[in-house]
Amino acid sequence: MLAIVLLPNHIHCIWTLPENDSDFSARWSCIKRLFTEQWIADHHNEAAISSTRRKHRECGVWQKRFWEHRIRDEEDMIHHVNYIHYNPVKHAIVSCPHAWAYSSFHQWVKEGYYRDDWLCVCEGRRPVIPHFGSIPAAGE
Repeated sequence: MLAIVLLPNHIHCIWTLPENDSDFSARWSCIKRLFTEQWIADHHNEAAISSTRRKHRECGVWQKRFWEHRIRDEEDMIHHVNYIHYNPVKHAIVSCPHAWAYSSFHQWVKEGYYRDDWLCVCEGRRPVIPHFGSIPAAGE
């Protein structure tokens, strides 16, 4: 997994899959199942679910669908990684990317790809928010 951010109602990530493997559905199913099992084991609550979802053995942690995008080139990768790391700010959960613990942003800072004050508004800073390319706000 190259980049990830876990938000209260959705998740974004970038994966590198093994060659000749594009089974996103199976991977998402496994991630959702394991996360949900741990979430419930840690005594967190599920959202209320409809009788139809219950009938299909779906829980109230994740939505059923997902959106996939194949990264086209380095510029597309940069746009998506930046979009992922800025997402907690975009959704007004925090004011700066460094303030959200559930993100690979911190690892990217540690590895020198970002400064720790990237798009930070602390201490009166006024960053210029980049254009994230043509990334659609799927499911948001």
